[in-house]
Amino acid sequence: METKKRVVHMTTVHHPYDPRIYHKQCKSLEKAGFDVTLIARRDPKGNDGDKTINHVLLKTYKSRLRRMIFGTYDAYKKASALNADIITFHDPELLPAAWLLKKQNHVVVYDIHEDYITSIMQKEYLNGQVKKIAVSGYKLLEKFFTKGMGLSLAEKYYEEMYPDGVWILNYPTVNEKFIEHDRTGKVENKVLYTGNVSHVRGARYHAKLPVIDSELSVHFVGKCPGDLAREMYEVAGEQKNKLHIEGIDSFVEKEVIEKRYLERNWLAGVALFPPTEHYKKKELTKFFEYMNAGIPVICSDFPVWKAFVERYECGIAVDPEDDEAIKEALDYLKNNPEEASKMGRNGKKAVKEELNWQTQEYKLIRWYNGLLNQELSSGTGEEV
Repeated sequence: METKKRVVHMTTVHHPYDPRIYHKQCKSLEKAGFDVTLIARRDPKGNDGDKTINHVLLKTYKSRLRRMIFGTYDAYKKASALNADIITFHDPELLPAAWLLKKQNHVVVYDIHEDYITSIMQKEYLNGQVKKIAVSGYKLLEKFFTKGMGLSLAEKYYEEMYPDGVWILNYPTVNEKFIEHDRTGKVENKVLYTGNVSHVRGARYHAKLPVIDSELSVHFVGKCPGDLAREMYEVAGEQKNKLHIEGIDSFVEKEVIEKRYLERNWLAGVALFPPTEHYKKKELTKFFEYMNAGIPVICSDFPVWKAFVERYECGIAVDPEDDEAIKEALDYLKNNPEEASKMGRNGKKAVKEELNWQTQEYKLIRWYNGLLNQELSSGTGEEV
């Protein structure tokens, strides 16, 4: 009987049931016949997932520095003891641990979730010179530690920085409940925002929407720091009762978010972000999720985002600083229900046929099988 090949995923930063790590990669590899182990901290809520993925627990540290030092060492020791065929890590702070594991002749993959260079550059608590030094240092360390590793890219434009990387894009798992759900009946004056809430993800813009349109309420489903929630209520002022924030200081599970999509006949899914280098080239995961649910998208008019919604005819791109343009977009969807419904159908069709995790699952499994045969793929990610 052939022994299953063991794949280990490790993260010190992400939630153990992170959608990309757990629900997509781990489950896809398990379904394909791999023995999958996740090394991650415990879910703060004590949930055990579906218990089909072996979960090796890491200690939870309140201090970021202690986590980076002791958590990284703990992850290294636990991964080293598992005799894995492939080890995939998901956080830059694990680079030294991954390098040591590579030295032990493990096949190692770095799954790059973020554009960490622009992420550093937008840190408000660092001054300009410190940012430049930090970016230069990070580039050198990353180049040194990742030599000989496989690079998995969650976004197409990451290829600019990692030309040898492989696209394993962060498309959504097609939710058949969403596909089957028929958006009939009167559309409510309610818009939805899903995912983590932060300044750089447009928290203040979204909080201002009930001020722009007093008939509108905004529903946030995703982790939101308590101090930011208070700031958002202040931005909304007399309309603060129109803000509904689910996830204040608390991670919101994927299953809860999916349930919210189906509970109402939403006017739109919103993604009004301020212009930052970190986001303006991204194809946001929330776009795909709004589309999967058949909800029109209202987003910032960054060239990449505008081209995306126009290509798939699934929403409206507006200047996030232009209140009048935002109001016009909201009114257009209210006053043209047939066109709004068509945008929703177009989005569903695009996700079902093209923009879905199943297309990436196939590439991931084929690539990992190639790695096990010591055929490390190189080049761009359209073909693996």
